[in-house]
Amino acid sequence: MVVDDHPMWRQGVARDLAEAGYDVVATTGEGAQAVRIAPAASPDVVVLDLQLPDISGVEVIRGLLAALPGVRVLMLSASGEEQSVLDAVKAGATGYLVKSAGPEEFLEAVRRTAAGDAVFTPGLAGLVLGEYRRLAKGGDPAEDDATPQLTDRETEVLRLVAKGLSYKQIAARLTLSHRTVQNHVQNTLGKLQLHNRVELTRYAIERGLDSPD
Repeated sequence: MVVDDHPMWRQGVARDLAEAGYDVVATTGEGAQAVRIAPAASPDVVVLDLQLPDISGVEVIRGLLAALPGVRVLMLSASGEEQSVLDAVKAGATGYLVKSAGPEEFLEAVRRTAAGDAVFTPGLAGLVLGEYRRLAKGGDPAEDDATPQLTDRETEVLRLVAKGLSYKQIAARLTLSHRTVQNHVQNTLGKLQLHNRVELTRYAIERGLDSPD
């Protein structure tokens, strides 16, 4: 589903997605309508503008996730301002791409978002990771005592997940098969009682596992 209040931009994005083989189940220029029609349209991914005429993109994210808990939201915004990015991610956006991105970068971001990756315009990922680290430092130290024990390899894979690498990239980096990486991620999800890669990424970020090598 494509949500953007500029008709030409909305139609252009929908056309690019359709030409790339995606099924565009709905388009709208209003946030409230997006939330209303989401259950019936049942999109896997919502490409969402941050600035809408009726309600904010952040409110739309919350409404979409309440209506469709499994939906993935890729923000596509003209704003690359720090607070806009952080507000969107904290509300539950899977990724954030500025509108200056090229068509190939956009389609790749949609593909990765659909696969469950956390996707950010280059330069914004570090901002988001840094903010989660800052917030995590104010957390309860006692929580660490209850953290399930991960193997060295699981922790290594988790660090790369937190940095935004795809399974294919992680497999190449660690000289493992794609299936082995998937197995490590699934084992880690089970140990941490998390449900998907997005939650796993947030877990890793909050514990500073995304820090540079």
